[in-house]
Amino acid sequence: METGKLRSNRMNIVVNRPDNSCDVAIVGAGPYGLAAAAHLRAVNVSVRVFGEAMSFWRRHMPSGMKLRSPWIATHIADPLGRYRLDDYFGETGLPLPELLPVENFIGYGTWFQDQVAPDLDTRTVVRVTPRDGGFRIVLEDGENVFARRVVMATGLLHHEHRPAQFDGLPRSLVSHSCEHTDSAQFRGRRVAVIGRGQSACESAALLHEAGADVEIICHGHLVWNADPGTRGALRKGLRSLLGNALIPPSQVGPFPFNWLVEAPALIRHLSDGARDRLNEHCLHPTAILWLRPRLQDIPRHEGTGIIEAQRDGDRIVLKVDGNSRRVDHVLLATGYRISVDKMDILDPRLRSRIARHADSPVLSGEFESSVEGLHFIGASAVASFGPLLRFIAGAGFAARRIARAVRDRSHSSRGFADSHFDLLAQEAPALVDAERDRP
Repeated sequence: METGKLRSNRMNIVVNRPDNSCDVAIVGAGPYGLAAAAHLRAVNVSVRVFGEAMSFWRRHMPSGMKLRSPWIATHIADPLGRYRLDDYFGETGLPLPELLPVENFIGYGTWFQDQVAPDLDTRTVVRVTPRDGGFRIVLEDGENVFARRVVMATGLLHHEHRPAQFDGLPRSLVSHSCEHTDSAQFRGRRVAVIGRGQSACESAALLHEAGADVEIICHGHLVWNADPGTRGALRKGLRSLLGNALIPPSQVGPFPFNWLVEAPALIRHLSDGARDRLNEHCLHPTAILWLRPRLQDIPRHEGTGIIEAQRDGDRIVLKVDGNSRRVDHVLLATGYRISVDKMDILDPRLRSRIARHADSPVLSGEFESSVEGLHFIGASAVASFGPLLRFIAGAGFAARRIARAVRDRSHSSRGFADSHFDLLAQEAPALVDAERDRP
């Protein structure tokens, strides 16, 4: 938990209009949504931000997790660089950690939000629908907001991948790694972790340390990120000659592609096929090297595929390459796959108009989709801009692009949406009731 006294150091922000309209509505208050708010307000754009600050990190990341991103790539971007991790740790009096605990990062994000978006609206957005000249934002309590533009910064939630072998099995027996924060609930139980990336390896380590009987099952082999033992002679020679000059700030992907990752504007101009290959190569499942000692007592079954998974009472039977294993729980650390069809918050009329590549929205250089005024940032932008947008380090690039676009293209007046509100007020109760009843 954070200790110490925080001083108020809020940026000067534009006060939102007193009516229910704004230039830009940001849906999501994680690192990307908060960075976008900071940059938009810095260019005098009227913004409303919806969502609980750092909610994905707070509710869907395991307690005890350490961030794998380097310190320099974990600051949430603001236009003047005033709210960096160093500033937060300096104000709280917390010692600088060698590895950043997720609890500290959540505290930092919440502090950042207090500086740049103290008026955060924590109500849930239940629907975004098209309206003439913009969008209607329907909130959980029936209130409506009209925005000329919407920035979707909703992250990875609801995009978790569940392999087909586990279809139909209850979440009490088979769950995704993002569905748990407390590993202690599995103490004394036999758990199979499926996957071979950072999430799988760290989940297995935390479960083992919490007293669970854990094994890792993966169809490929574990690959350790930045493992000196896997470097070729040429790279070793360059490393000894140039030292850390070979290491890009974000450290996303293997050398030399990690330097290309730092240029998302360039990546966007690659062909779809080339961009797909780069994303696959740089986002290939790997685990950070400092996890390896924590897995030494955990059985690993690498290069084995799960043929079938069946429920057996209150347990799960896994058929793995001709053998059967009976476990109490299966934890799927199988990553995420972005799909526009899973974005239920968007009205079907909007979703049907979004051009896609590999289920992700196709975006302009300003992160705008084929629906005018509808922008996507974060993981939803990886298919268009490359691997950096999957990490905190990409938030600054996205926020700058959107702020510049809105500043240059917005010519709204104070009362631009007034004519819509009587109609919105009439429609709101029925729409909200329909949303609550939706399966």
